[in-house]
Amino acid sequence: MKRRVVITGFGWVTPLGCDIETVWKKLLSGQSGANPTTNFDAHTFPSQFAAEVKNFDLKAFLGTHYDNHKTCSRNAGFALAAAEMAWQSAGLNGGLDVDPDMVGVYLGGGEGPIDFDNFAAAAVAGWNPEQRDLDTVRWAEVAAERLTAVKEFEQDPNCAAGHLACRFNAQGPNFNTLTACAASTQALGEATTLIRRGDADVMISGGAHSMIHPLGVTGFNRLTALSTRNDSYATASRPFDKSRDGFVLGEGSGILILEELESAKRRGARIMAEITGYGSTADAFRVTDMHEGGRGAIAAMKGALDDAGLGPADIDYISAHGTSTEENDKVESLAIRTVFGDLAKQVPISSIKSMLGHLIAGAGAVELITCTLAIRDGVIPPTANYTEPDPNCDLDYVPNQSRQADVRTCLSNSFGFGGQNDTLIVRAYE
Repeated sequence: MKRRVVITGFGWVTPLGCDIETVWKKLLSGQSGANPTTNFDAHTFPSQFAAEVKNFDLKAFLGTHYDNHKTCSRNAGFALAAAEMAWQSAGLNGGLDVDPDMVGVYLGGGEGPIDFDNFAAAAVAGWNPEQRDLDTVRWAEVAAERLTAVKEFEQDPNCAAGHLACRFNAQGPNFNTLTACAASTQALGEATTLIRRGDADVMISGGAHSMIHPLGVTGFNRLTALSTRNDSYATASRPFDKSRDGFVLGEGSGILILEELESAKRRGARIMAEITGYGSTADAFRVTDMHEGGRGAIAAMKGALDDAGLGPADIDYISAHGTSTEENDKVESLAIRTVFGDLAKQVPISSIKSMLGHLIAGAGAVELITCTLAIRDGVIPPTANYTEPDPNCDLDYVPNQSRQADVRTCLSNSFGFGGQNDTLIVRAYE
């Protein structure tokens, strides 16, 4: 019999703030975290706004531990702050009641921000206009003067997971996955698997990312994936709405403490919910497009239901991937209709990306936290900015206002570039 896995703590850093209860209230009231971009000068970009984390101060979260992590990248800092909150909410402050060899980390961690200004300065200095080519020797000379080893090291996606291991003395399994927008949901699913099979008793898991920098925004603009509603940024993220024109790029982190049930009970931990199902598939189709028939998304949802021993009728709420792109929302709706059949129009569905923007690798973990809060409080967050129904998206998206409901079981979807599909099922603990 597989070991049961429960959630005993969580924390987040989001464009709407960092305090769990404050951000939850803002989500339930439909507030937007989007603003004109300040992380860099974006006035020449097609998308000049984003959902940035505002007034972030890592030292305020880490206190005396700050000096050990003060050179970390922006996304690693988000992960550290969210994990600090999660660790404390799990009652693990001292960490003395768990074996460090049985505490692990599984992060869906994005790459750290590129040291863009210094890279660009070296490239400009090394450009030979007569030969119309890069003088690599000159480039290397300028790069050696301006680039720093720490910033280069912190670009590696695994660094945030390393910071977490150091901060919390987690000497057990340590993994990082970067499956784009599905990364933190996959990390949580794989962390659940590690606990189930006995490789760890406690896992610090979730995701963190920041792509609000020139290269990140350039890439998504070239893919035409971002909204360009510069004159209406607060309403630009419109999942499932007919007028949607792309997602709003966000940043942040969500971290959960997953724990084997008996371990949690032994130390008297507060159990918030139980993870009962995980499904993971690949579309095996295209790098940036979902399969038009939703085959990977369908298989991931079915796999999670099978793993949990549940059927569609057992699901009280679906936390949608819901990016606000034409393709994703249409295909996800099709996949839900396929899996849920006649029940598809009865189950409430919403996307908090309508308010937080898309946190990329951090998105799924933040969304799983909202599922846990929906179970706790019996309320479903809305899909904001929904005004014009789309014939291809004809389900119940909880438009614009939160809804009271008896929520016992949630299904949470995350789908990433490359055709990665991951689904988690979380239930009220019994």
